[in-house]
Amino acid sequence: MQRNEAAAVPVVKDLVLVGGGHSHVAVIKRFGMKPLPGVRLTLVSRDVQTPYSGMLPGLIAGHYDFDAAHIDLVALCRFAGARFFHDEAVGLDLANRRVLCRARPAVPYDVLSLDVGAAPRVDAADTAGRAIAVKPIHRLLAQWEGLRARALAAEGPLRIAVVGAGAGGVELLLAIAHRLRAERRGDSGEFHLFTDAASILPSHGRAARRLLAHALAANGVTVHTGPAVTAIGPGILRTADGAVHDADEVLWATAAGAAPWLGAAGLATDRDGFVAVGPTLQSLSHEDVFAAGDIAAMVETPRPKSGVFAVRQGPYLAQNLRRFLLGQRLRRYRPQRRVLALVATGGRHAVASWGALAWEGDWVWRWKDRIDRRFVRRYNELPAMAEDEAPKLPRGLVDATAARAVAASAMRCGGCGAKIGAAVLTGALGGIVPLERADVLIGLREFDDAALVVVPPGMALIHSVDYFRALVDDPFVFGKIAANHCLGDIYAMGGAPQTALAIATVPFARADKVGDTLAQMMEGAAEVLREAGAALVGGHSGEGAELGLGFAVNGLVRPDRVLRKSGLRPGDRLVLTKPLGIGTLFAAHMRGRAKGRWIDGAIASMLQSSAGAASCLGEHGATACTDVTGFGLAGHLAEMLQASQVDAELALAALPLLEGAAATLGAGLVSTLQPQNDRLRAIVAANEAEPRDRRRAALFDPQTSGGLIAGIPADRAEACVAALRHLGYARAAIIGTVLKREGAREAIRLRP
Repeated sequence: MQRNEAAAVPVVKDLVLVGGGHSHVAVIKRFGMKPLPGVRLTLVSRDVQTPYSGMLPGLIAGHYDFDAAHIDLVALCRFAGARFFHDEAVGLDLANRRVLCRARPAVPYDVLSLDVGAAPRVDAADTAGRAIAVKPIHRLLAQWEGLRARALAAEGPLRIAVVGAGAGGVELLLAIAHRLRAERRGDSGEFHLFTDAASILPSHGRAARRLLAHALAANGVTVHTGPAVTAIGPGILRTADGAVHDADEVLWATAAGAAPWLGAAGLATDRDGFVAVGPTLQSLSHEDVFAAGDIAAMVETPRPKSGVFAVRQGPYLAQNLRRFLLGQRLRRYRPQRRVLALVATGGRHAVASWGALAWEGDWVWRWKDRIDRRFVRRYNELPAMAEDEAPKLPRGLVDATAARAVAASAMRCGGCGAKIGAAVLTGALGGIVPLERADVLIGLREFDDAALVVVPPGMALIHSVDYFRALVDDPFVFGKIAANHCLGDIYAMGGAPQTALAIATVPFARADKVGDTLAQMMEGAAEVLREAGAALVGGHSGEGAELGLGFAVNGLVRPDRVLRKSGLRPGDRLVLTKPLGIGTLFAAHMRGRAKGRWIDGAIASMLQSSAGAASCLGEHGATACTDVTGFGLAGHLAEMLQASQVDAELALAALPLLEGAAATLGAGLVSTLQPQNDRLRAIVAANEAEPRDRRRAALFDPQTSGGLIAGIPADRAEACVAALRHLGYARAAIIGTVLKREGAREAIRLRP
């Protein structure tokens, strides 16, 4: 169960983690096991499921599947009560304590921790973009699948080269050789390993180098030492001595480099651009910034870039972040001088290296496998958490400003006294840029009591309102989802959005944090409204236990072009524009039983506007339309059937489901609204031969920002679905047929 102190005590400090590396997963879990009331934890990560570097070779070799080798950051954050922002940091504003992101507003922090990893330095050679960098790993895995497909489709063997002969490069090449040999039945290709050092694995002992050199030779790998690789061309690779080598595919695994925005922001760095930290993992230039993992350079005790050190740093980082927030003395991290290295050799065989000592065997691989699996399980198999009773802000966390906020939180007013203060509201909305429309005479920037909008002659005005509490942690993303959801009714009736009034609830916190949450949420909503052509003309905001947002929206439509729920005709095909499964996936997410990529896919679906779909349905002669939201597909379709005096037949196999929805429905993980929607089972008549399909449960699954369902003439339905898919509605489908009414009331018949 998620611990949610935000509802019990105000937020007074923001701890922001950038990057989902090995150190940060330890921080998140430890804060989940022992929360710090008053501290809001936020993870900004480009990855939803972060790969464990130790299992990467095994994943490529085929020994592990994707989930076995990845830590689910979304589920981990849910366990810890942390916000998960799916984005990539691209800069820091250290003066104003903000993390600059690629696709969302800046994220403010009081304390910042960096664990963003590193990437090989491809700029050392003229690669012309032809080399596959081994980091970031998520990109490598996608490119590896492309390389693998090319290798399997090639008539002859490919020539594959890896540049960089450290442990990572050696493991990677041996894993590729093993996988291709198995899948091409022995005809795996030519393999070359390049290094500018005098030998492979220069940081390892002589015994380990000898064993791994033997493994490379046994797998047909040619090792090239000495001259550095200087250029990569089509099908070739050049070295500094002028030699040219044939290479169809090149992977780059050389020494790592740091993201340039770290030094550009003003952080102290070493000569290679890595964040310079002391023994407490604090930045040498900014005491409120910490760094760990590959991106950190320990100035007093430098060590090689290795996942082993990132794992060991995790507990120290978690403890020092907590101590810093509480104003306590920090602990020193002293890295070990020697580390155990376990290097896989492609198959289920490995070499162990400890200083001058080395061993090899299948038993070493089993040893490594146990260690790696145990590490991933530690963060994927999470214990159930009980709610704390009356959490209180600890001493040391509360400064003078926070103390006033805490005192005020005990006596929050209701009624109009619960409104967000004028200064906070003005500051939060000051950066919002509403769409300017000529027909809006009085809008967001004026100080009148209400908006004033002109309705053009001959047009009808569509009114709708909706509101719900946040179902995602990121207020910016939630703002987008809420706006998309509320615009759905306008699109379903064939209208064009015109204006919107916001209804916002923000949990109590320090004034600056309330303002930031409101600003991010409204910026997300305003972005969607601008794209829809709707002007944000005002609204109402107040304090509450949970973040919530809704809109009263208006749209225009010509009276003779209104799409209604009535109008379905026997023979019409029923077209659904988006897949189902939002309710069950988020019910599973609330219980910590949904994979991060499932939730990411559900969010992507909710963020997709129905504007293009509505236009497409209209162009293909839609006879009736509605949006699929809280009452589920069965509920909203039943309204259409009742209004049109017809029945319908649905093909269960044709129902599109979001990834993971079948699994969560099969596990009985359903929304709290599902039992009320189940009342419609009485009108859903199953064919006796129909198997108990999980898709049947999906009929009653409530949707947020769901798709549109419309009746389309039979002779135009296939073309309509093709056009929808061309517009980006990849899962649009014909799901059934409208039938003549047979009974006293509407009926939905099912077939497999």
